[in-house]
Amino acid sequence: MKDWHPDLGRSSSPRYMAIADVIEMDLRSGHLVVGDRLPPQRELAKRLNVDFTTVARGYVEAQKRGLVDSHVGRGTFVTGGAARESRGFAPGAAPDPRRASVVDFSMNMPPEPDDPELIARMRDGMATVAANLIPLLRYQGFGGSGVDKESAATWLSRRGLAPPQERIFVTPGAHPALLAIFGLLAKPGETVLSEIITYPGMRSIAAQLRLNLAGLPMDEDGILPDAFARACERLQPKALYLNPTLQNPTTLTIPARRREEIVTVARRYHVPIVEDDAYGFIPLEGPPPLAATAPDLTWHIGGLAKSIGAGLRLAYVVAPDSKAVWPFVSAMRANNVMASPLTLALATRWIEDGTADAILRFIRTEAAARQQMVAALLPEGSYRADPLSFNIWLPLANGWTRSTFGSHMRSAGIGVVASDAFTVEGAAPEAVRVCLGGPIAREKLQGALDFMAHALEGPPEMAASFF
Repeated sequence: MKDWHPDLGRSSSPRYMAIADVIEMDLRSGHLVVGDRLPPQRELAKRLNVDFTTVARGYVEAQKRGLVDSHVGRGTFVTGGAARESRGFAPGAAPDPRRASVVDFSMNMPPEPDDPELIARMRDGMATVAANLIPLLRYQGFGGSGVDKESAATWLSRRGLAPPQERIFVTPGAHPALLAIFGLLAKPGETVLSEIITYPGMRSIAAQLRLNLAGLPMDEDGILPDAFARACERLQPKALYLNPTLQNPTTLTIPARRREEIVTVARRYHVPIVEDDAYGFIPLEGPPPLAATAPDLTWHIGGLAKSIGAGLRLAYVVAPDSKAVWPFVSAMRANNVMASPLTLALATRWIEDGTADAILRFIRTEAAARQQMVAALLPEGSYRADPLSFNIWLPLANGWTRSTFGSHMRSAGIGVVASDAFTVEGAAPEAVRVCLGGPIAREKLQGALDFMAHALEGPPEMAASFF
């Protein structure tokens, strides 16, 4: 709404406060609606015949009240603070700076939504959940209510899965589920298999349970079936862990034919598969999950951290058969009691009203844009990535080691993790995972990628020592 022309005479406050007051009034009256773009600050200053600083302070005050959000290069947008009051939020509610946690850029996070309309939609979902606040503060049955399991089934159906409700469980994140599953499948000292370059969380879980984690060699399509068969003969493993879609950290996706070959070996040797499908919802099209090919053999974990948000701490687990259900329920209850009913209700609401799909669309679009930024800077073939992955896997050259490169990039504002964190056995390669998601804005990411590309053009001693 570029033609918005506030009448500051409607407020008795100082002019900069009056700007925020009128934004709030116009939200209440409907003259402004969520998603409206306010005039640029200099343009509004001319309209009101006030100096630029007054308008800038007014927009800052409006942002403090939660009425607007500003985005560099895009403008200032209405986010609905006044409208939220009528739906039960505290008057003038604004973000609490004490909740601004330190960001761990070493975590592989999806890009965070910054679209005002999407954020307003997400907040509407929270307002709906708040209408049932008191019941959600009670203990709930483990695994989710009927409505939560229905939403889980709806979400899992996007991956081609249609398990009966009694085999679906909502857990407080993928990590607790993995811990419980491997605690059931293997005893201390027994062997489980994974990719030789694998998700660090799996290494931590194996260490905590005192399991022997053995890594399988890989090619560009994933673990080698022949190597898997030889390991089954030699090690008699109790389970195989795989992150088969947009694998963390290499970003590879195991194609359908290789998945079938893996399942064939697993059946031959009666080895359960634990499928960590953290990124499975990101690709628009892709191979069906292993649980669709071998439902009786596979523990499927559909975490929401990468497709909606890690702060929800939720994952949908599908057990392979009814015999596995009660031991799993017992193990999960002992460690976690239940998933948070508040976040579970929010996830269910977002799935039911389409907000989860909107978040997923945003993540795909933004991830693709960030991968295009990388492709414009780094030579083709010098790194591994998927057009929709949140990271790249970067082998190092020109004398760079993973330690020197990590140290050099520490000030750039993007997460760089050395290959040591992902290597199951043997010498770690000179490679790093570079994260592209999280709260970092495109402009900041572009600067960090420019800095990285410049450093990689030559040896470490030639790189600039500042950012």
